[in-house]
Amino acid sequence: MNNKKITYLYKKAMARRKTEIIEDIEGMPVDEQQEEKLMNVLPVKNTVLFPGVVTPIMLNRSSSLKLVKAAHKSHERVIVLTQKDSQVTEPGAKDLYSLGVVAEVMQIITLPNDEQSKVAVLEGNERVEVFDFEEEDGKLRAHVRVLDETLPDKNDAQFAAIYDDIHSLSMRLLELNDVPRVDIQNTLRNVNHAPTFINFVCSLFDNFTQDQKLKLLAYDVMTERATALLTLLQKAVEIQDMKADIRRRTHEAMDKQQREYFLREEIETIKQDLGDTGADIIKSLRDRGAKKKWSKEIAELFEKELHRLEQMNVHAPDYTTEQNYIETLLELPWGIYSDDNFDLKHAQQVLDRDHYGLDKVKERIIEHLAVQRQLGLRSEKEKKAHPVKSPILCLFGPPGVGKTSLGKSVAEALGRKYVRVSLGGLHDESEIRGHRRTYIGAMPGRIVDGIKKCGTSNPVFVLDEVDKIGSDYKGDPTAALLEVLDPEQNNAFHDNYLDVDYDLSHVLFIATANSLDTIPRPLLDRMELIEMTGYLQEEKEEIAKRHLLPKELINHGLKPSQLKLKKEIIAHIIDDYTRESGVRNLERQIAKICRKIDTKLALDETYNVTVTQEDLRQYLGQARYTRDTWETNKYVGVVTGLAWTQVGGEILFIETSLSTAKSPTLTLTGNLGDVMKESATLALEYTRAHAEQFGIDPTMFDKKSVHIHVPEGAIPKDGPSAGITMTTAIVSAFTGRLVKPRIAMTGEMTLRGKVLPIGGVKEKLLAAKRAGITDIILCEENRKDVAEIPDMYLKGLNFHYVHDISEVINYALQ
Repeated sequence: MNNKKITYLYKKAMARRKTEIIEDIEGMPVDEQQEEKLMNVLPVKNTVLFPGVVTPIMLNRSSSLKLVKAAHKSHERVIVLTQKDSQVTEPGAKDLYSLGVVAEVMQIITLPNDEQSKVAVLEGNERVEVFDFEEEDGKLRAHVRVLDETLPDKNDAQFAAIYDDIHSLSMRLLELNDVPRVDIQNTLRNVNHAPTFINFVCSLFDNFTQDQKLKLLAYDVMTERATALLTLLQKAVEIQDMKADIRRRTHEAMDKQQREYFLREEIETIKQDLGDTGADIIKSLRDRGAKKKWSKEIAELFEKELHRLEQMNVHAPDYTTEQNYIETLLELPWGIYSDDNFDLKHAQQVLDRDHYGLDKVKERIIEHLAVQRQLGLRSEKEKKAHPVKSPILCLFGPPGVGKTSLGKSVAEALGRKYVRVSLGGLHDESEIRGHRRTYIGAMPGRIVDGIKKCGTSNPVFVLDEVDKIGSDYKGDPTAALLEVLDPEQNNAFHDNYLDVDYDLSHVLFIATANSLDTIPRPLLDRMELIEMTGYLQEEKEEIAKRHLLPKELINHGLKPSQLKLKKEIIAHIIDDYTRESGVRNLERQIAKICRKIDTKLALDETYNVTVTQEDLRQYLGQARYTRDTWETNKYVGVVTGLAWTQVGGEILFIETSLSTAKSPTLTLTGNLGDVMKESATLALEYTRAHAEQFGIDPTMFDKKSVHIHVPEGAIPKDGPSAGITMTTAIVSAFTGRLVKPRIAMTGEMTLRGKVLPIGGVKEKLLAAKRAGITDIILCEENRKDVAEIPDMYLKGLNFHYVHDISEVINYALQ
């Protein structure tokens, strides 16, 4: 009989009776079996050995002890077979199951309290099926065949999920069984080989019967064995859970009232012995309240709540709740304020030290400090008649430009405490207003809690990510913020937990946001908006030099003499490896360079202290980004424009071509938005209407199709500032006149040909300068914007201010 027949009969028998001896195979002639082995048999009681599992076996029979000693001495393996009936003292072939495991005798141990008792430590190897038994000299031997076992694929997601469930359920079952042995728990945690772990769990628990363990051993496919084990574990855990629940309920119901009575008596006795009674708690709270500088209204409320606490039994459920409320009243800084530092020069130094640029924000802070200083010179009567109201600032802009960290610098500059609360993802109104004390676990809102923690009533309070607040059935937190951020109302902010008004008018609130689109209009109306645009290239260079590099040198344990980055190298990092509004990625790139230097120092390798461009490529890899530069002006219809993005300015090429057509059309490509498409249509119509003025034959518009393309079509582009650029490109294409070299332009155009001003002037000019542009055409009304830009950024640029598109054409085209 061949192997296929044996396998077929074996699987058929396993499906019918996993735990019984496979009679179909057992009855086969020995000469028809392949890979047959003759091995000594070690019978065991109430134990099923599994492959890969180390199991201790008590050697109660002299024959078993003799067999194990001989096998251990000769390094031979034995077959471990489980008895069908554990009461049989000298089992024969008919008393053993035919499914077993080949085992290696690892050690024989003598028990410390009983020298006659021996324990054999066996390690299971492969599974085997017995075909026949034979006895010789009192020894039982068996003809066996090794059973194949199908292991799961490493990428088998189903097996991985089953394995994870088995791991967690086995740990849970250990806890429910009250197994104190740390070694077993550690073994479960440390076994990383999934099949070995599954076999170990199969043999571990007494919650499984002997028949169930034999069923598990009979599975040829590891995934099937794991699935069956998972089912057994789930049932065992459910049974143990029910038993534990029954014990718990029985224990709780037994003499509950009597136990509580004795416990109360014991607590009272202990407190009397220690002198710790409710009266001492009341006295301590009253003494603390006498030192507070609160209003008459709050003092009356405190005494009322304290009297209520005094009337309560210390064991009453509400006693702790009432005591926590009084503790909150005492911990709040009623009438406690930090002294503002009115040294404007010091404030300016702190702001300049921590942040480069951000002139508008710094100017507003200095103005606030100057106003506070002037208000402090008033008489007490004037102060009471016209109390101080702190401004509500909202810093908005792209990520990484320093909105949150600026609040900390402002607090230091003013000499105030600093509090920060992140509102991102907040969707419960109670987080702002607090919970009413009728709820279990009630607590004050984040505003009052922040004031309590900082210990003063006039901190710098940063409300971070105010644009990411949500709302649901629990209320709208932005509606609660209307009271917090309204200078006319926040002098009497009502927290639901306190149930009294608290003065927030002295708090300097600074909200931060990435976008104003998601902030409700009423909330925006209550805040003073200050836009923080992305940093310019030159500003990033200074930030890296002054702040980021020194910070990362400290974070990586380097000295300034061990790493130096020149200005041009920093510029290359910004240009080639980052594309952002802020400086977070720039900081990550500098940190990466520091890690490379640390590695070279650890390996004792030589390196350049002053990083070169070649070192930069070695440390950071190939450049990830490239910036456009001015190209030759040998093509007609190609004009250089300027664009603003969140990560800075960019130059933009407008390309125009003409083609002969019976029905001329205007084709626009380059992923243009609606506004740019309208600008292109307007430019073509204006050129057609003024064709003779520009020296163009009017009949050409009836013969030529116009195609306008803006490169980098994967990037969406929109905005009105390309109006004069598109018109110039169309006129250049129709007249055949080239554009003058190294010239760029930006501006919106009307149908009358009037040039209108645009925004983002500073970013656009710096982009033009980096690209090698020398001449820039702008609207006359943008002259004031250029005047606000420091001269250091304008060096090498010539400006030409225009009112009409004809001036642009006359200057730009050769």
